[in-house]
Amino acid sequence: MDLFEYARELQQEKEAPLASRLRPTTLEEVVGQQHIIGKGKLLYRAIKADKLNSVIFYGPPGTGKTTLAKVIANATSAQFCQINATVAGKKDMEAVVEEAKKTLGMYRKKTILFIDEIHRFNKGQQDYLLPFVEDGTVILIGATTENPYFEVNRALISRSTVFELKPLSKDEIKVLIERAVYDEKKGMGSYHAVIDPDAEEFLADLAGGDARLALNAVELAVLTTEREKDGKIHLTLDVVSECIQKRVVRYDKDGDNHYDTISAFIKSMRGSDPDAAVYYLAKMLYAGEDVKFIARRIMICASEDVGNADPMALTVAVSAAQAVERIGMPEAQIILAQAVLYIAGAPKSNSAVMAISEAMQNVKQYRTTVPAHLQDAHYGGHEELGHGIGYKYAHNYPYHYVDQQYLPDEIKGTVFYHPGENGKEKEIGEWLRFIRGQKEK
Repeated sequence: MDLFEYARELQQEKEAPLASRLRPTTLEEVVGQQHIIGKGKLLYRAIKADKLNSVIFYGPPGTGKTTLAKVIANATSAQFCQINATVAGKKDMEAVVEEAKKTLGMYRKKTILFIDEIHRFNKGQQDYLLPFVEDGTVILIGATTENPYFEVNRALISRSTVFELKPLSKDEIKVLIERAVYDEKKGMGSYHAVIDPDAEEFLADLAGGDARLALNAVELAVLTTEREKDGKIHLTLDVVSECIQKRVVRYDKDGDNHYDTISAFIKSMRGSDPDAAVYYLAKMLYAGEDVKFIARRIMICASEDVGNADPMALTVAVSAAQAVERIGMPEAQIILAQAVLYIAGAPKSNSAVMAISEAMQNVKQYRTTVPAHLQDAHYGGHEELGHGIGYKYAHNYPYHYVDQQYLPDEIKGTVFYHPGENGKEKEIGEWLRFIRGQKEK
């Protein structure tokens, strides 16, 4: 590389988008995804030891799929190649494979091939990679926003480890926002900007776990906001809301804020007041609240507060969430209203919350063993071990029920589910009391 090429690369790096400049180069700099890259986790160990096998990173936009690939590129002694399936074709892969063969043959050096948006490749393009992944000519890193078990060939999946990346938490997004604003080396620190706490809170919330969305908003805000008399660029709530193209959720002059209105909305559905629930829905929609955020809260309420008193409530909520994503505003407000009115008017029960809470507490407290008659009897040697012996098939008995111990011996007789007296759950309670009566006979 000559001096001019080096200078050009430095200039390109300087002019790169903020999200690209802030991209970590080491595992220690990565924010989030500790469930797969936390110290001691499989991916962490593989990267640190430079012993990576083929992997597929699956997750929503802005969660760090490309970031992890770049970290691997910096950590590995292997040759690293990157292509994007949206623009690349078979010829591009052929060129990479030929170079990989030469590198392996001449220098005994492996090649890591990172394919972004791998689900965009058709079956033939994916099949082309199989023998070279199989024989180790290339180590594949695939990145996709789509479920790989549906969009990536099974043969490739079977030769890879799939890691699911989760949306970043609000606190993790805040860490990145502060890096973006104040880091002078990679961020916008040289602009001497400051971000107000409520603006940071709003931006972290509205980003919805997408780091790139938050960083793009910060960059736009810094570059388009004039300095004030103190020589600083002030990133206020109004500034960042405009840059992320979301209106600030200010509902009235009495000080009700974003979270108060959402709280009132949920409590109105829980309290079976459809009029109040649809009013707060309208208030949020008018203020520009994210419809997907609203839909998530409706789904939670359907399960947490209605539950088995009306099992259809969750179906209605999930269907509404899917329809909202496909249709968008303004028609989405009608779909949300239908779901809200159904859930507000439905009979209520929180027995599912209580059941799982008690069960989780029990799991933490006791070490248990699955009763032998319930253990898997579909493998060799199960008879000698006593697995599955004595199991009673419920459908062979009256009412499709037979008295049989299902809980482990250590917690035998514990009751977690206490059905309420509302709606469908009243029927469930009557049925359970009936079969428990059969048990006592």
